[in-house]
Amino acid sequence: MGAEPGEGKGRLVAVVGGANGIGAATSRLLRERGWRVLIADLDAQAARALADAIGSSHAVVDALDATSVAAVAEAADREHGPLYGLVNAAAIFAPQRRPEDLDLEVWDRIVDIAYRGTYVACVEFGKRMARHGAGAIVNISSMVGQRPNHGHAYYSAKAAVNMLTEGMAGEWGRSGVRVNAVSPGFVAVPRMVANIADGRRYAISPVELSALGRLVEPSEVAESIAFLLSDRASAITGANLVVDAGVLATNGWIVHGGVPPARERVGNP
Repeated sequence: MGAEPGEGKGRLVAVVGGANGIGAATSRLLRERGWRVLIADLDAQAARALADAIGSSHAVVDALDATSVAAVAEAADREHGPLYGLVNAAAIFAPQRRPEDLDLEVWDRIVDIAYRGTYVACVEFGKRMARHGAGAIVNISSMVGQRPNHGHAYYSAKAAVNMLTEGMAGEWGRSGVRVNAVSPGFVAVPRMVANIADGRRYAISPVELSALGRLVEPSEVAESIAFLLSDRASAITGANLVVDAGVLATNGWIVHGGVPPARERVGNP
């Protein structure tokens, strides 16, 4: 992967969980913007296929295994470095369960991937950035880290990620490393679209809950991540950017019959 012009300036960014969903959209966009992208994912086949398609490198990493994360960070810094960026995108879909019906083993796995995995990756990649004196980290949180729902393990973990982001921003700020979070809402990844079509997971369509009346596209989350990694966000650290099509902003409308419909349009915009 040679250096290319663009906002990435040929710098190296690792996208943990970068082979599917939001992570894959982010890997593609960052490569287009002139970053050298390391796609790090447990899904080796998907990581290899995407890396070949966009002209990047890939590595197999298990976000639950601290030794695996450390090895990938060390190899990336040594072989492709210096490391400049990190995107923490690894996650699993949380089941709908009442707390009394949620097995602790399932709770542990969700929290370990969403929170512990994010912490470990921040430490292993971030400490190397701090030694180089420059870097940017973006943790993918969720809007449910601010407004809980039925996913008791997931929203707890994402709330912890929000605090972790602020803490790491203070820890490494004087070392030139910025740490921010992006909190997506309902994103149009295949599993979300399938769940909406199925009609069993949601009593109300997520589309109806948003101010914009639609889902968020993975590419829109990727745009926010790319911005926070870039020099355009050079004074932003410890922030949490919500990308939810206005779901949090319209929580109170449901008791009044929902979000108001679009006004009648007159003329061309």
